[in-house]
Amino acid sequence: MPVKVLVVDDSGFFRRRLVEIFEADPRLTVVGTANNGREAIDKVQSLSPDVVTMDYEMPVLDGIAAVANIMKLKPTPVLMFSSLTHEGAKVTLDALEAGAVDFMPKNFEDISRDSAVVKRALVERVLLVARTRFSGNREPVAALAPREAPKPIVTDRGVIIPRVRKRVSLVAIGTSTGGPMALQAVLTKLPKDFAAPLVLVQHMPAAFTGAFAERLNNICQITVKEAQDGDRLQAGVALLAPGGKQMMIDPRNGGCVRILDGDERLNYKPSVDVTFGSASKCYPGKVLSVVMTGMGVDGREGDSYAKKFGFKSLDSKRRVLCHLRHANGSREGKFSG
Repeated sequence: MPVKVLVVDDSGFFRRRLVEIFEADPRLTVVGTANNGREAIDKVQSLSPDVVTMDYEMPVLDGIAAVANIMKLKPTPVLMFSSLTHEGAKVTLDALEAGAVDFMPKNFEDISRDSAVVKRALVERVLLVARTRFSGNREPVAALAPREAPKPIVTDRGVIIPRVRKRVSLVAIGTSTGGPMALQAVLTKLPKDFAAPLVLVQHMPAAFTGAFAERLNNICQITVKEAQDGDRLQAGVALLAPGGKQMMIDPRNGGCVRILDGDERLNYKPSVDVTFGSASKCYPGKVLSVVMTGMGVDGREGDSYAKKFGFKSLDSKRRVLCHLRHANGSREGKFSG
């Protein structure tokens, strides 16, 4: 059965072009359109689409307010369209916080051209977003207890000392679709004196990463900044890879990051594989790698480097926080989840 799409935009041209693109693919069917946020809320309830494409700037009710109301009345996956500006990035992050699943740059020139690549990317993104399932309000995860020293186990063969978790030199986190809110949920739980440096790779356009780092820094106890070439790795500081670039780890001078243009053949800029791979080579056996979200393959190869040294990929917020607590060494305090 085709995925049902509701197209929301105040531009008649943009609505018509999106409808043409979606209807040309047998996997999608457009069940309706809306030209403002209020109409979008009503049609989500009456048409029950599988996914909504949403503009931000609209009359009557803007996109952020529309998303918030949709999530309250009838939770439905929403793909936001955003301008590639710093202000557009802030608006998009507000929409993601309101409940939107993902975003795409709104480029009229690309949409108006008969570009097979653009159309294919748009259709695939809509199909991916439509897979999101909302399970309602979840109970909060219980606070994690402070780390305790392992206790000796007495057996008939003697005393066994349980293995202590390795202290890590670096925490590397990779995220894609759904990543901004997942990162926010985890990083806001870390204490300001977190004992290890962090590097973050989130698939985002170049115009977005600065605003995203700024937002995280404002709400986290640790320091978060968009990485610049030569930035030092420091405990309690998270460096976010800039969009459109590759971030690699250099162990010299106590450890720093190198920001490079990277190979044009790489699909992802930044790439989780590139950062994880360089980190594991620089600090073998001392990198905790975390792949939190996403629907592509970026991160699979990089994570395999870390697995060779005994670390596992983490698939839940609670497990991530548990491992980060251990990465924090013997410092006191609880991480609430």
